[in-house]
Amino acid sequence: MDTRRYAIIEAPSNLGLRPTGVELLPEALLNHGLAERLQARRATRLRVPAYEDARDEETLTLNAHSIAAWSSTLADDVEDVLDRGEFPVVLGGDCSIVLGTTLAMKRRGRYGLLFIDGHADFYQPEANPNGEAASMDLAFATGHGPALLANLENRGPLVRDEDVVAFAFRDAEEQAEYGSQPLPDDLLAYDLGKIRSLGIKAAAWAAVKHLTRLESKGFFIHVDADCLDDEVMPAVDYRLPGGLSTEELTQALRIAMASGMAMGIEVTIYNPNLDKDGEAGRRLADTLANALGTAAPAKLR
Repeated sequence: MDTRRYAIIEAPSNLGLRPTGVELLPEALLNHGLAERLQARRATRLRVPAYEDARDEETLTLNAHSIAAWSSTLADDVEDVLDRGEFPVVLGGDCSIVLGTTLAMKRRGRYGLLFIDGHADFYQPEANPNGEAASMDLAFATGHGPALLANLENRGPLVRDEDVVAFAFRDAEEQAEYGSQPLPDDLLAYDLGKIRSLGIKAAAWAAVKHLTRLESKGFFIHVDADCLDDEVMPAVDYRLPGGLSTEELTQALRIAMASGMAMGIEVTIYNPNLDKDGEAGRRLADTLANALGTAAPAKLR
């Protein structure tokens, strides 16, 4: 069977969060042998602009101009990997890196997004208490937000609402408390409760079926480490009780990959500074290696 080689892009951006340790994610997972286990080429490591802790007056977002410029650079590197016929594995960083990966896909046509995250990340800047793009990234990627970040390269939205599945989020109470805007009606939402009701396999198959409609050329996968149960992944900056087991995340990723329509994957938010014995990082590396194997299936169409 034809396959695509994995290629790792290190994207250690903390611009959308805080300089507390998420920028160390690539180094930590690579030290756990992720590249060797995926038989992946180490393609590149991006340099990240200096962090600034003042909210931009126009967008009310931290590092807004740096994120906008850096996202285009990340998109260039993702496209370089795709042009080689490889499957990008982007190691963040915080969740704002999704703007770079979805920008790369938007340059190439209409693609979807499987957004596996413990949070919906759909805040509007005026409701976001911290101004962190990592809490607004899905909103920006779908064109809901200030033009600087929601209309990158005048290509917004980078992904259409109807081409997104928000999967495994469990922050409804926090959304209500802080006044987050709701997810659009035509964005398919499978919160953790719905996944528990359906079962992980049925939920993942339904998500993939939605993302592989004929209108779409494929989809990118976003994985925030805080989608995992807090008991097994406590090394994240914004913890919530509950979450997916490592086995459930493995099953969901295997189903997504088996479709032959996944175009790449990004991993975000794991913070090695909050993982003193390294056990959470080892579990995350194990989960990714078990789910992805040593090559991606060839693209089906």
